[in-house]
Amino acid sequence: MDAASVPTSRLLPIRTRRSAPAEWTTMDDSAAAVEEPVTPTARLMEAVYIVVTIGLGSPVNLPVFSAGVAAELARFPRFRSIQVIDGDESKDGNNPRWARTAVNVEDHMIVPTLNPAAVKADPDRAVEDYVASVYTLPMDYSRPLWEFHFLDFPTSEASSTVVLRVHHSLGDGMSLITLLLASARSAADPTRLPTLPEQPARTGAIYAPRRRDRTSAGALAAFIRWIWLYLVLAWNTMVDVSFFAATTVFLRDPCTPFRRAEGDVSFNPRRRFVHRSLSLDDVKFVKNAMNCTVNDVLVGATSAALSRYYFRKSGGINTYRTWLRSVLVVNTRPTASLQTYASMIESGKSNDVAWGNQLGYILLPFHLAMHDDPLTYVRKAKMTMDRKKSSLEAIFTCKISEVLVKMFGLKAGAFIFRRMFANTTISFSNMVGPTEKIEMCGHPVVFIAPSVYGVPQALIVHYQSYDNTIKVVLSVDEEIFPDYSQLLDDFVESFRLIKDAASRLSGSIKK
Repeated sequence: MDAASVPTSRLLPIRTRRSAPAEWTTMDDSAAAVEEPVTPTARLMEAVYIVVTIGLGSPVNLPVFSAGVAAELARFPRFRSIQVIDGDESKDGNNPRWARTAVNVEDHMIVPTLNPAAVKADPDRAVEDYVASVYTLPMDYSRPLWEFHFLDFPTSEASSTVVLRVHHSLGDGMSLITLLLASARSAADPTRLPTLPEQPARTGAIYAPRRRDRTSAGALAAFIRWIWLYLVLAWNTMVDVSFFAATTVFLRDPCTPFRRAEGDVSFNPRRRFVHRSLSLDDVKFVKNAMNCTVNDVLVGATSAALSRYYFRKSGGINTYRTWLRSVLVVNTRPTASLQTYASMIESGKSNDVAWGNQLGYILLPFHLAMHDDPLTYVRKAKMTMDRKKSSLEAIFTCKISEVLVKMFGLKAGAFIFRRMFANTTISFSNMVGPTEKIEMCGHPVVFIAPSVYGVPQALIVHYQSYDNTIKVVLSVDEEIFPDYSQLLDDFVESFRLIKDAASRLSGSIKK
């Protein structure tokens, strides 16, 4: 069904207006003429947008919020740049570059007028309907490609809601969320930046010999292990990159209730953005009980939820198994602190941060099956993730897409980008947030729920931690998932079963 023909009776009548006049204009005159090329990866994101729903703990004070945006986010170079076309010819007939421009923050503050009766009857549904309609609202490419939408009425979770929409070419999800947090402050102490959890050092398949292996036999064993791990890394990388290449050409996931019809690869299906909160302490409890990572737990819970939904929809018996694949999006840039981002905003320069879309892709298999022991999903997820950690798939897929765009032009890169998403079933990502409550532009934040639209998959799964909760956020094609609320319930119920099983396991170990 074409997006234009989808019934809109469920949407609220919407009229948009700009916020009240405010004199918030920013520009770095010394850098007004500075230009930099749009990276190949950013050019592939032409139709992709990031949508972040932020629940606030107080009503919106628009002048205060606008002043906060002008003092922080609007000072960041990419947030005051637009794409312009270079006069030189290229393989695609243009060479887009980022050029600095003046920013009138007022132009990026949008206050919609909704149907008062619909808002009063069901404010949660009113927010959901509005966020679902955001993708239909055009963006003005003569201005920097970001905007805030304000829904100033209480819901079951928040006193008001802000929706941030950003074009994906401005940066990937991790860099944009980090920039957002660098513009925020701790609610306990507004003079300091939010506290993020300590990130473990990135590890791979290669380990240095341990200090105690100082004997000849120990050194030889360490050297043989070192060589073996290199061979495993090379083999796994070759296999993974080969499957990635096959996916872009012909290898397509089987037909399941999670996919669009064969040949239908619309990048803009009718979207719904829904979310639910889980206890981060419960996730960590399962992690400790299973001796795995938080990401392993989330991948396992996702597999359990998809299996639960699949067997209910398909009517298949519990012993029947199938599989699907997810595009796991990986940030390949070096880790930078919030203070680095805050300094970058203050100086108006991004020299200290590897900015932009530096994304690698991992094809992550999900085996759909009903297991008697819910912890089996986590065990299988851990095995899969451990295998993927012994591979350079993410780095190779990132570099391959960049090289192809540079060598053969945007069309070649777009073909791979589209085919990768069209031949897989879902997208998956997990982002780490602050460990404490924060304030953003003078407003307390209750929750953060990021998502995207513009890719052809009918289901996109995001996890975002904040304080002591973790949000599971689904971006769903409403035509494929008319019962998307039930799918969200499956995530919650699947995690509950996993947590209960982990509690029993811990209890039996203690005994």
